[in-house]
Amino acid sequence: MYRVFYPLLVILALAACGRADRPTVPTTTRPNLSVPSNRETAHCLADLRELHVSFQVLPDRETGPGCGLAGTVKLVDIGVPVANLTAVRCGEARAFIGWTRNAVAPAAYQMLGSELARVDSMGSYACRNVVGSTRGPVRRSGHAIANAIDIGGFVLKDGRRITVLNDWNSPDPQVRQFLQTIRASACKRFGTVLSPDYNAAHRNHLHLEDDHANFCR
Repeated sequence: MYRVFYPLLVILALAACGRADRPTVPTTTRPNLSVPSNRETAHCLADLRELHVSFQVLPDRETGPGCGLAGTVKLVDIGVPVANLTAVRCGEARAFIGWTRNAVAPAAYQMLGSELARVDSMGSYACRNVVGSTRGPVRRSGHAIANAIDIGGFVLKDGRRITVLNDWNSPDPQVRQFLQTIRASACKRFGTVLSPDYNAAHRNHLHLEDDHANFCR
């Protein structure tokens, strides 16, 4: 099983987020709606094996107009328990593993003084449209193709639970900095990252999507 190591003097290298004013891209041109090739999926699955995680490859299938699974996996064990994850596109899973292991876990230890016990997700796959946006035409969410994960909070080994809903504007500056730090790190790894700073629909979670959109708020 993978173990996360926590050097005491590690500084997280964070890049600036993408432009917050990036316009909505119509469904027909959004890169996250493309189906990964067999070669891309095979390469990604090889990457997961090199990361020494446990996962199951899921069969491709259509589930509705604009919805379906292609090149998806179910993550069984990535070294830290993750609640409520079902199907996840392989590239999204790869980015999520890197973020959890190399950003969230070290930040929890260094900034909050406790190891990470669990990541609480709010799901990955759901055949639905984008919610909370009034711009542009109605379009499918990245969740409709299992290319997005919503994260609601984190449980630490000392028993504390840090949630996006209750702690985004926490009176504790360390908790606020922890959430801002892991969002900034997510912006380096995912194409679209949405938080409570984006709109009310994201007041209780971080939306992480592997779509190459360079949109972070």
